[in-house]
Amino acid sequence: MNLTEVHQEVSCVYSNFSCWEASSTATVVLLYMSVAVVVSLTVCGNLLVIISICHFKQLQTPTNFLLLSLAMADFLVGVIVMPLYFPSLIEPQRCFDKFTCIILHVSEFYLTCVSIYNVALIAVDRCFALSNPFHYSMEMTMNITSKIIIILWLYSLIYNMVLLYFNGNITAMKANSTCGECIVRVDNEWSIIDFIIVFFLPCSMIIIIYLKIFTIATKQANKIRSVRKCPQIHNSSMASERKAAKTLGVLVAVFLLCLVPYYVSTFLNVYLRNRSVDLTISLSDSLVYLNSSINPIIYALFYPWFQRSFKLILTFRIFGTDSSLLNVLDREKNVKFLVK
Repeated sequence: MNLTEVHQEVSCVYSNFSCWEASSTATVVLLYMSVAVVVSLTVCGNLLVIISICHFKQLQTPTNFLLLSLAMADFLVGVIVMPLYFPSLIEPQRCFDKFTCIILHVSEFYLTCVSIYNVALIAVDRCFALSNPFHYSMEMTMNITSKIIIILWLYSLIYNMVLLYFNGNITAMKANSTCGECIVRVDNEWSIIDFIIVFFLPCSMIIIIYLKIFTIATKQANKIRSVRKCPQIHNSSMASERKAAKTLGVLVAVFLLCLVPYYVSTFLNVYLRNRSVDLTISLSDSLVYLNSSINPIIYALFYPWFQRSFKLILTFRIFGTDSSLLNVLDREKNVKFLVK
């Protein structure tokens, strides 16, 4: 992820926390067990989302393809970043070789950038669909969405490679790196650029767009009330609007709550540079990674199609004939299909 850190070498082994003089074996085991649970939840949860959207034809929509891209980024965080990052916090004396160090930093920078812009694209997609439903259905095809996602991943990779390279983070990693050398250094100018490009612009866009979405939803509900005077239709419409607003907002709200503390503390660190800010960065850094574990839980709670897909996958019914044609949006049709 995009760290804007400038650390100094110290006599003790480097750590975001103070050097541990002694560690309880039981505590270390408990921490590793916790990490194992978080990593398993992240990998398995996002893998279920990936399989669901890739397998079931009915779920292959432009919006779900953006969710697929986000799930893929979260999945890679669980596979690559978490197994390297969390053990380094538990055991500060752990050292990385050159290759592992590069993989860790490129992955965390790259995947965080992908996730942020992916959430921004989801906001744009929902706003376009709600404000211009006819043009959305005609213009936002699967082919166009796939190209946008590919451009997003390529842009994020190029930007973060440039950021790391021009700050000497790749070339400075020696073949036999010692503890404390596998860190990221970003100068003040690049810190400001990174803060604007990766955090301020996309997050501002997300907030503005979702405010617009809620405004459009409210206007549409008012139009329905003015045209249809039937109380039952009125109640149904309002309930539907509240449910849609809740579903659209939860994912973004949780994402911002996990992301904002890190970038605010990191940006302050450029000017303050003290140990208390470093500790805050470490804690908020972990929170950003934990967001990759939270997203599948949000899908399970607010998307019925994910719950049904989850059951079909775990019961191995996806291996049945024509299982990809199952109507996961309609439980009754699924029952009829499976009984045949």
